[in-house]
Amino acid sequence: MLTGKSLNFGGSPLRPEATGYGTVYMAKLAMEKKLNRSLDGMRCAVSGSGNVAQFAAEKLIEFNAKVITVSDSNGVLIFDDGMTTEDLEKIMECKNVQRDRLKSLDGKVKGRYVDGESPWSLEEKYDLALPCATQNEINGDSAKRLLKNGLIGVFEGANLPTNTEAQQIIRDKKDVIYVPGKASNAGGVGVSGLEMSQNAQRLTWTEEKIDDKLQTMMENIYTQMENAAGEDGTLEEGANRAGFIKVAEAMQELGWV
Repeated sequence: MLTGKSLNFGGSPLRPEATGYGTVYMAKLAMEKKLNRSLDGMRCAVSGSGNVAQFAAEKLIEFNAKVITVSDSNGVLIFDDGMTTEDLEKIMECKNVQRDRLKSLDGKVKGRYVDGESPWSLEEKYDLALPCATQNEINGDSAKRLLKNGLIGVFEGANLPTNTEAQQIIRDKKDVIYVPGKASNAGGVGVSGLEMSQNAQRLTWTEEKIDDKLQTMMENIYTQMENAAGEDGTLEEGANRAGFIKVAEAMQELGWV
């Protein structure tokens, strides 16, 4: 009724893609601003194979990153040299049309299927982790394994996918960038807001305009994190501070505190 509607009755272009795209835009910003690096050639582990994972993979491929994994609750597909666009199309067909398990793609895509594992249980080298499946999917053992194998960034596409033990392990590794879901996956709800704005004005913006607004939105979120973190804080601390400050100031203005 309010958001995520079909384009035939008031939906917005890019609403299905927005969470995955936004997570990748955030990763791109962090790599460029913190490490002076692009996503080109980076080995990226994506978990899940639903909406968020599919479109995160799509945008990573567009930026020439190597998508090494996607997964479902039964197992994981591993693409040693990175997923191709053709592989992604077959995954989308499998999940969105056939409603099948990734296991059915074994031998049909360039990746190899491993039953009963997740991207976080494998001894694989990843530069970036984009958990896009479910809550608490990265635990303490997973975090240690990821860091041992050279991880430099975690960008949450799901809500609370990193449990508290794993968060602390990653937090203690000062040179690893960690952006929590409250910031990195905000593109979805942000474009929902854009959808409601279009409805209120009886307008439909083009896909290009929505994408431009989404990128600007993620840039603004990144700037808020950076400013709130200060000179010595991390992006995670900046996200938490910026979120708290926004709520606290609103409560003050409403006279609640």
